[in-house]
Amino acid sequence: MNFTANSVGPQTGKVFVITGANSGIGFETARVLCRKGGRVVMACRDANKMAEAARLIKAETSSATVLQVVCDLGDLSSIRAAAAALAERVPHIDVLINNAGVMAIPERVTKDGFEMQFGTNHLGHFALTGLLLPLLTKAPQGRVVTTSSILHKKGELILADIPKPAHYDRHKAYAMSKLANVLFTHELNRRLLAVGANVRAITSHPGYSATNLQGVGPAMEGSAFMGVVMRLANALVAQSAAMGALGTLCAALSPDLKGGEYVGSTGMGGLRGYPQVAKSSPASYDEAMAQKLWERSEELTQVHFAFGAAA
Repeated sequence: MNFTANSVGPQTGKVFVITGANSGIGFETARVLCRKGGRVVMACRDANKMAEAARLIKAETSSATVLQVVCDLGDLSSIRAAAAALAERVPHIDVLINNAGVMAIPERVTKDGFEMQFGTNHLGHFALTGLLLPLLTKAPQGRVVTTSSILHKKGELILADIPKPAHYDRHKAYAMSKLANVLFTHELNRRLLAVGANVRAITSHPGYSATNLQGVGPAMEGSAFMGVVMRLANALVAQSAAMGALGTLCAALSPDLKGGEYVGSTGMGGLRGYPQVAKSSPASYDEAMAQKLWERSEELTQVHFAFGAAA
């Protein structure tokens, strides 16, 4: 039986933190969870866009509980402030959904000097997850869902390019950041299992979904032509953001998942369709590389996961 929004049961009493919840996959995920009674925390960079997204959800579901926390994943100080705010505002976190990201943008760096795609998509979420682990362990069965992409299969993790490559290629940088998402998830789940923690880590992917993600790069570059190309592709090829969000919801809520899975659309080579468990790339199962990525991520973010406390 296909997993749909109707597969989501009541979520009353559960707390969900979603990065990038103001648009696209994150917004659609938040809408469903609010309709089902979940307490949703939007963690977004832009306070105004976040407030408008929260208003839309509350207009649709009057009983919705939506909290807002400013969190810029390209700024470690903002991530630490967001984690501190959450520790004061919620008693626990049932599911952390690492959803926000940037895709194929012109070369930029984060506030901390990391290449923007790798810094936002991987390092920012690595830091946030580590800082929120104590709240996740307070839930009966915590989960960390990190959004990757089918393009992770084209990715190669080059340690010398972390945190900033000598020669920037926007597409290679994106694919590497998405491979890092899966490597991180597998390694996180192994470490959680090793200490007997009550938290599991799962990767999701939305297939090719029509969101504003594809248009950011052309807009930053000022390319009207590529902007038109992206809009046409979204209209003619992509599935809806609501359909893409099903992979996130399945990864977050399916009781059949045990940790370490890669969940998302499987039709048309992963571009479209209802979510299922699939195999991530062979490179994503490289445990030695995952450990090296973990060590480098700790060094750069100065966030060390308190696994001992999680046992």
